[in-house]
This record gives sequence, structure tokens and C-alpha cells, in this order.
Amino acid sequence: MKRSRWIITGAAIAASATLLATMLTGPAYAETLFGDTFDDGDANGWSRSGGSWSVVTDGSPALRQTSTSANARILAGTTSWTDYTVQARVKPITFGSSARTVGVAARVQSSSAYYALVLTGGGAVQLQRVSGGTATVLSTAATGAGTGTWHTLALSVRGATLRGSVDGAQVVEAADSTFGSGRIGLLAAYASASYDDVVVDTATAGPSPSGSTPPKTTSPPPPGNCAVTGSPAGFATVTAWGQNGTTGGAGGPSVAVDTAAELLTAIATVGPLTICVSGTITLPAGMYDVTSNKSIVGVGSTAGITGGGLNIGLPVSAVTTPPADAVRNVIIQNLTFRNASDDSINVQMFSHHVWIDHNDLAQGYDGLIDIKRGSSYVTVSWNHTHHHTKNMLLGHDDGNGAQDTGRLKVTYHHNWFDATPQRNPRVRFGEPVHVYNNYYFYNTDTGVACQNTAGCLVEGNYFEDVEEPVTNTYAGPAGRCVARNNVFVGESGTPDCSGTVQEASAYYSYTVDDPNAVKAIVTAGAGTGKV
Repeated sequence: MKRSRWIITGAAIAASATLLATMLTGPAYAETLFGDTFDDGDANGWSRSGGSWSVVTDGSPALRQTSTSANARILAGTTSWTDYTVQARVKPITFGSSARTVGVAARVQSSSAYYALVLTGGGAVQLQRVSGGTATVLSTAATGAGTGTWHTLALSVRGATLRGSVDGAQVVEAADSTFGSGRIGLLAAYASASYDDVVVDTATAGPSPSGSTPPKTTSPPPPGNCAVTGSPAGFATVTAWGQNGTTGGAGGPSVAVDTAAELLTAIATVGPLTICVSGTITLPAGMYDVTSNKSIVGVGSTAGITGGGLNIGLPVSAVTTPPADAVRNVIIQNLTFRNASDDSINVQMFSHHVWIDHNDLAQGYDGLIDIKRGSSYVTVSWNHTHHHTKNMLLGHDDGNGAQDTGRLKVTYHHNWFDATPQRNPRVRFGEPVHVYNNYYFYNTDTGVACQNTAGCLVEGNYFEDVEEPVTNTYAGPAGRCVARNNVFVGESGTPDCSGTVQEASAYYSYTVDDPNAVKAIVTAGAGTGKV
């Protein structure tokens, strides 16, 4: 059974917390209570009150409400939820007037009693208390949000404190204790809109840094004292596209960075450079370009990046062959990524020879590691991903075959996909995509989803409590997959695979560990502080 929504019960949360306590050290993280991406093509599990709701394609599958002649609400979740954040992407399409609204709801008692965070037709955002069908505005701010554009709304309810964020920045706050618990909802008052990527978790929506340019440093950072550990396996080792393997900043100088300004200056520097990151660096919200021939290495076990993400690739364009100036030869190792406003790591536009290794990634907005738009010869290894929904995407969308067909050659090995519901990875067009010796734990939607003519070789992995571990019929056009020598334990299902796939051994040599030992090997070795 394919699922794009999930609800975690109190018992499951307790069990998950107990397991995590035995496996992880460090701070506690938010629990995901519910999510829906509508990728399965329906809104089953939601209860409708007014309006006309259906799943359509709006870039990707999304829920749309088309009526502009009534109040429309659709609800999900449980009445016992108390303190949580509901987040969704919302795209207003038509407002009946400047006073009409679209948005999200929390602590829903009924279709006429709840808290709401809404965008108005007049370009404002409002935090509302709706009681008896009457809306009281508790806080408001100007946003300039218009129709035809996606915006991310997040409504946090904590005790009597209510906070609302738009596109990662907190804009409204109020105190009100009328409603103490309740379900979540999507709203449209005499307006039409699309909705996608609904997530409910126990994290708090808070302010994100604004702007994209950090303050400049007044003196250059000192030389660094770090180095990449080990060497890649898989596609990052292949000689292709004028590049002999992946060496990052080898042969160049090193630099130590511990501020946003220093990091952003270093990743933009032309030429080979090893960048030694110390401590947690907070970036302003946004994606920041990494130039070719860079090694970005965390020092010790506490180095990381929060707030923004790293983009390895040229700006998006319609070119269909690798440009001569495509970004190449980049290594990212031993870093923690948290709270990215977009992707944590994005590889795009024919970037090649990239090695993403021994990182810890969680709690981002979109993908933790996305690879798309013709990129190739990439290895993703020994990473620990957790507390996140959309984990790893390979291939932009179903309509991007002109750039992606014959490319997207990626190896995923010895990663710990830890209760990440979907995209572990989700693959389009790439072949061969080699997925071996990874540990999958409690991925409630899918493990490997191989779609739209992609060819996936899935071998030597350990699947624990993964209902749909491998499939080539998840959503959209089918792909091809070969699953062999994998271990399935607990409540794991069986592979849903068909077709033939190119062998990875035609490109590189590799050794597959005994799949029965993979859980122990990966949990001991994946993530930061292990190199």
C-alpha cells in the first residue's frame, strides 16, 4: 500500500523516543505527528466542510480548493494534539475580494472554532481566532503575498502563545487560551488555492534570519588545520566529463572559518580550497553557491550549518548538455545541517563529481540532499538523516527528461535513513542508481522509489519496519528496479520491482558488506564525529 500521509500515535512516539535514546547522543528533536504530500493522488483521511477539494498536478501533486462562493475547510489529525506546529505550502489562486483568505488552522474544535494563520487578498497575513464562525484578528502584518506564488505558512501553538511564520520568518504573535487542543486544517474563505507538503510536528515556528548577505569580516580568517578523511567509493570515483575522480580542494590551501561571512567568502573563492568549519555557523535564510574544487570539512563532532543551505550548481536554465563551467569536484564531510530554509544540500545543473560523506542532516524545509537537473557522478555515503520528511530527491520532476535522461548517476551507500518517511531516495530518469549497504529504519511511506524510466540497483541493504522498501510503481510513470541480497525484518514488506538495470560494476569496482551486518556497521559509522 502506498502512503503519502502518516499519523504517529502517542505509543509510537514513546517507542521511537526510547529507541533514539539508546542510539543517539545530543539534544532532543521534534517529533513528526502527521504529514501529507498528496503524492498518492487523493486526500483520504481528511474530512471536508464546504468547498470543492481534489488532488491536481501543480508542479507536483497538490490539494486544490476551487470554489470561491463559500467557506471551505478540510481537517485532519486528532483532537488530543495540544502543543505543535502545523506547516504547509499554500498558493493562493483567486480571492473573492481583498478581505478573503487562505491558510492553515490549528487546535480545530469544529469547522467554526479554531486558530488560523491566513493570507488575505489585500496582501496581509493575519493570526485569527475563529469562534462561532466569527473571525477575530489577534495579530496582523503586511506581506505583499499575491496570487500564483507558493508560500510556506507555519502556525505554532504552545500553551497560550500563538506564532505565525511566512516563508521561514515569524511575522505575527499573540496570546490566547480559548482553545487548548485540536486537529489541524487547511482553509479557504471565498477563495481558491493549492496546498502541499503538510507537516505537523512538535517543533516551534520561530523567526529566521532575513536577508542573504552577512556582515563582512575586516580581516582574513586564519589557515585551517583539517583534511578530508578517506576517499569515495562509487560514482564519485569515475573518470568522466573531463574530471578524474573527486578530490575537492586537494592541492590548494586551507582556511579556518567560524562565521557566516568567512564561510560564504570561502565557498565563493575561485580555485582549490579546503574549508575547515568550527562550531555551528548560522546562515541567513537562503541557498549559497559553492564553487568548484572545494572540500568543506567539519572540525571535530560539533561543526555544522543552520538556517541556510549549500547549493552546488549553476543557476537553473533550459540547457540540455553539460556546460563547460558546470560546478565540479566538491566534497562535504563531517557537518551537521539543521533548520535549512530550503534544501540543506542541493546539487543541480550538470554539477558532477561530488562526494557528500559522514554528515548529520535533520529538520530542514525541503530536501536534505537533492540531486537534479542533469547532475551526475555523485556519491552519498555514511550520512545519518532523521527528523525530516522529504529526505533525498534524485531527479527534478517528471517533465525534466531532457536534462536528466542518461545522467543522474549516483551511488548511495552506508547511509542511515532513520525514520525519514519518504525519498530515501525518490528517483526519476537516472541509471544506474546504485543503492547498497544502507540501513533503513521505520520509513513509513517508502524506502527506494524508482520512477519515470529510472533504473535502480538496490542490494545488500537492511530494511527494518519499512512497509514498502523498494518500488518502481510509487507515483507517476514507472521505473525499473532490481533488488537483490537485501534483509527485511520486523514489519517490512517485499520489493515491488520489475525490469532490468545497468550494473554498477560496469562503471566501478565495489564490495558489498554482508547485509545482516549492515545495521551494526552503519549505526556505528554513519554521521559526524566518525571520521
